Amino acid sequence: MFAVLMGIFALVGWVVGSYFIGNWMLGFVIFLGIAVAINVVSYFYSSKIILWTYKVKIVTEAESPRLYRIVRGISQKAGLPMPRVGIIPTQNPNAFATGRNPKNAVVCATEGIMRLLDDSELEGVMAHEMAHVKDRDILVMTVAATVAGAISFAARFAFWGSLMDRRDNGNMILLLLVAITAPLAAMLVQLAISRSREYKADYEGAMFIGRPLALAKALEKLEVGNKANPIKFGSPTSSSLFIVNPFNGGTMVSLFSTHPPMKERIRRLKEQAKQMGQYA
Repeated sequence: MFAVLMGIFALVGWVVGSYFIGNWMLGFVIFLGIAVAINVVSYFYSSKIILWTYKVKIVTEAESPRLYRIVRGISQKAGLPMPRVGIIPTQNPNAFATGRNPKNAVVCATEGIMRLLDDSELEGVMAHEMAHVKDRDILVMTVAATVAGAISFAARFAFWGSLMDRRDNGNMILLLLVAITAPLAAMLVQLAISRSREYKADYEGAMFIGRPLALAKALEKLEVGNKANPIKFGSPTSSSLFIVNPFNGGTMVSLFSTHPPMKERIRRLKEQAKQMGQYA
């Protein structure tokens, strides 16, 4: 899927470079450079921005002993460094992880999820987040989102350039076609990457604790809780970070969702449990 993203990016760079610069290779290199620069900034600063956006309070073990105990137990089982632990001040039941690598990770839980789930279910959710940390999914999704954003930027450049250029030739039609279809294609690939990482984090998180049904039960509660009480602040552009879409207060076409269908996630976890000899 990353290859497809880069292929789309190369196509846009080729079209824009050929039409506006007269050298398709130069166009590709310029837009690739833009993507790399944005990636570098995102890699080092996106975590701080996310924590600030969601008003996360980093807590000590004395301030949140229950959450600390659960996260520490999972980090030991997974062989990962103990991450920092944060609390998000909202009754929306949710959780996310951020940080560019396991040594700089932060796992965060909302006040709402702490009230909604029992210890076993909360452990399942935190194991899911620690699986994201292990697989460096925060970095994966940052790169995917940045490349998709660079494609959209290049496509908008092509679109406005085609409107200002009054030359009557077939290139303008090609530019308009790329400007319309490339951002949509990039977004769909980005969403596909996000959904695939969620499935993997579900599976690995369940393996960390050895109880897929605990995570399945947690997801069932979170699905209902998020629809009833969506988050009141933050940005939908960061919804892929959360274990359940916190902005899912209304209906959303599944094709454009950052998360896989909840029924399918739960079905896979229950199937995983059966393979481990566990039954509801």
